[in-house]
This record gives sequence, structure tokens and C-alpha cells, in this order.
Amino acid sequence: MLREEDKETRKKKKKKVFTLLLVVDDENERVLLGEKKTGFGKGFWNGFGGKVEESDPTVLAAALRELEEEACIQALDAKEVGRITFIWIDEPEKPPWLVHIFRADTYSGQERETEEMRPQWFPFDAIPFQQMWADDQHWYPLVLNRQKRKNFEGTFNFKEVTTFVDFELK
Repeated sequence: MLREEDKETRKKKKKKVFTLLLVVDDENERVLLGEKKTGFGKGFWNGFGGKVEESDPTVLAAALRELEEEACIQALDAKEVGRITFIWIDEPEKPPWLVHIFRADTYSGQERETEEMRPQWFPFDAIPFQQMWADDQHWYPLVLNRQKRKNFEGTFNFKEVTTFVDFELK
């Protein structure tokens, strides 16, 4: 476990910036997730997103690009709803990851499987958290819950890449 001052130092390091976009259908109480087919997170279900590229004019543009690349649909009303910093406490040389979380309630196109992701709708009460990153169960409800719609920030600490250690969420 990191001491408090070590955690603060790690949070202030230059971060890698990523996006994650959740497409939500409140009327039918479901969310579109994608099963990662390659690379980091292979086999896990997640929202759609990835690294913000230098060619992306904004973080939102990066989120929209990733959704189209990974699910072949275009979000029409994506809004940022949160930011999460991921820290690997056993890899001090690895920069923290800052992930901008977006939610979209409307989209155009038909979701399709790509080389990277296999999209599938899940009812809110059947999200496959056991096949997702360990942190997701803590913050997904903040994105999905209509009554608690406010932006959030969090820090999640991991070790050995996938072992969840602790978190702070506000």
C-alpha cells in the first residue's frame, strides 16, 4: 500500500489520457458494452474508448472516434460525466492513466462487431461485472443512475496490472 504522500506524488505525474464512452438506453434500462477481442483488456467487457491521439482535436472527439472504430455507431449527444485516474502502485515508472468517462443516450447507425470489439446490450441488472475491470462496479452506477446524475472523479489503485487494491470516489 502506498503512503498518502506517495499517492499524491503519483497523481501529479504526467498522465496518459484515455476515453471511455457508454451508450445508454434508459427507456429499456440497458447499456451497450463491448467484449475486447485484442490487446490490453482482452476478454473483458467494457465501454468503448482508448488513447487520445495527437490528431484528435478534443478529448470528446477522441471518444467519438473510438466509438465509431470499435462499434460502428456515432454518438449524437455524448457528454462527459466523470474522470478516473488509474495508478499501478507496483510500477512507479508507469505514468497514471486519466480516463475521461462519457455517456451517450442517442446514437445513429447499427452496432457491429469489429476486429477489436464485440458489442452487446446488457440490462442494467445483468451487467457482467465478473468479466469486467474490478473498478467498474464502483463507478458504473454513477453513470447509469438517472437520479444521481452528476459528474464524478475517482482514483483507483491496481497492482500486477489487474489486481484491484483500493479507490477513492467523489
